[in-house]
Amino acid sequence: MKISKILASSLLLCLGSTVLSQGSISGNMESTFQYLLDDEKIDAEQPDEKALINSYVNVNYRNSGFKAGMRLEAYLPAILGYPDRFDGAGLGYRYVGYENDLVDVTVGNFYEQFGSGLIFRSYEDRALGVDNMMNGVSLNLRPYKGVTIKTVYGRQRFSFTEGSNVYTDGIVRGADAEINFNQWFPKLASSNFRVSAGGSFVSKYQEDNNTQLVLPENTGAYGGRMEVAYKKFFINGEYIIKEQDPSQDNGYIYNYGKGLLLNAGYSQKGLGIVVSAKSIDNMSFRSDREAALQDATIGFIPALTKTHTYNLAATLYPYASQPNGEVAYQADVIYKIKRGTKLGGKYGTDVSLNFSTAYAPVQNTSNVNPLDSTRVAYDSKLFDADDQLYWRDFNVSIKRKLNKKWTLKGSYFNISMNNDVLKLTDAKGIIESHIGVLDVQYKINRKNTIRAELQGLWTIDNKDRGDWATFLVEYTISPDWFFSALIQSNYGNPVEEDQIHYPMVVVGKIWGATRLQVGYGRQNEGLFCVGGICRQVPSSNGLTVSFTHSF
Repeated sequence: MKISKILASSLLLCLGSTVLSQGSISGNMESTFQYLLDDEKIDAEQPDEKALINSYVNVNYRNSGFKAGMRLEAYLPAILGYPDRFDGAGLGYRYVGYENDLVDVTVGNFYEQFGSGLIFRSYEDRALGVDNMMNGVSLNLRPYKGVTIKTVYGRQRFSFTEGSNVYTDGIVRGADAEINFNQWFPKLASSNFRVSAGGSFVSKYQEDNNTQLVLPENTGAYGGRMEVAYKKFFINGEYIIKEQDPSQDNGYIYNYGKGLLLNAGYSQKGLGIVVSAKSIDNMSFRSDREAALQDATIGFIPALTKTHTYNLAATLYPYASQPNGEVAYQADVIYKIKRGTKLGGKYGTDVSLNFSTAYAPVQNTSNVNPLDSTRVAYDSKLFDADDQLYWRDFNVSIKRKLNKKWTLKGSYFNISMNNDVLKLTDAKGIIESHIGVLDVQYKINRKNTIRAELQGLWTIDNKDRGDWATFLVEYTISPDWFFSALIQSNYGNPVEEDQIHYPMVVVGKIWGATRLQVGYGRQNEGLFCVGGICRQVPSSNGLTVSFTHSF
């Protein structure tokens, strides 16, 4: 019996080696290691293990239309700020499938998105500790030129415990169809118009285990989208309706949900303009009605805010989308003043303006009986906003290359956020801040560049933790080495003992597809956000080493 198993294993190994030798293999690996210390000044505690690590290895195989892949993951334990449900080492992602011009089928784990993601988005963001991948079947069809049909069926990943995936109890089913009319109609393809449209339906099933309420076990969401473009103009929109979905998020009310996204823009050489609007009401949609934070999300609420990269603007007062209700607007203008003009200078001058704001929606309870058995809590209308401000951000940046050596960039940010809603700190009410950034770059020669940033943040009436400053200097030896030193300082905190400094130094080396980075210093406590999705990061002091390699 043992000899048979050995022979069978050897035969499979030989066959596998023959098959793999005829296809292509690609992938990447990534590791982040932390060694943390106690730091009473910032309330940072050394974990019992002292050292933490996240590691991933992706391997993908392709041979004609056949595809297969897997991802090995290790959290021993997970790095600081990650959900504690990520633990152990094992197989975190695996799939097999086949693809040709007509069909693309995947069995196992997969990621997918319908439209803007408002109705369905399965994705991974390791920086945020978000991974709601599907486990099931994905079937995509391209039955006719310009027509794409997507279907998904499965459960979402909830956690990775003791080296194995744990999936939600809820089952997610969905279909999406999109038509590119320019590919469908040859005459339209030769015109200046571009037209596409799509529609989606997604439902979830979760058993009703509530002893107090009668909960719908099947909840559907449906909607459509369209985009029209003419020469340099475009406009698109998506509207989604979600059926009754009582959950922990909405207090177990039986209201329908609705969401509308609109974008319009114009672009030409040297000028780009985009305006956006969003109206969201009761659009939290999860495969587990008891889940919270970023767990088991089926839909994704895009944030109509600029993604800031400068330290103070990005980390202290970020904005998280409000799926239970918000009315938001954003406008973006990018303009390049022509080179050779008085204002543009020899190389031209880049100017960018951005404004975004979000308000609470009006939820009218005057015609609703709270004792009514329907448990419909309020009436609402699209883009009907009240006076309660959630967020407002006005920012402007001007970048100018003075000569072959020097480049200057100046930025100003005015950010107001309602901490009673967003709850980023212990402060109450609206926190308004002014942020200024001076970014200077000097190119020593073809390979050596030095860049420095000086940033300041000032809060109105010295609210919250008062004023901050950040100084950063980077030195790059292209294409191999980079060095940076940063210090973030809460020098203006009203409480003198909390006027804390957060220094950090980083050294990195690149060898083609391999990158190694070593950093040491303090990390300020707060929210880390990307695209309106946030995770809480506790304060820390210690060493961080990251390694990436692609093959």
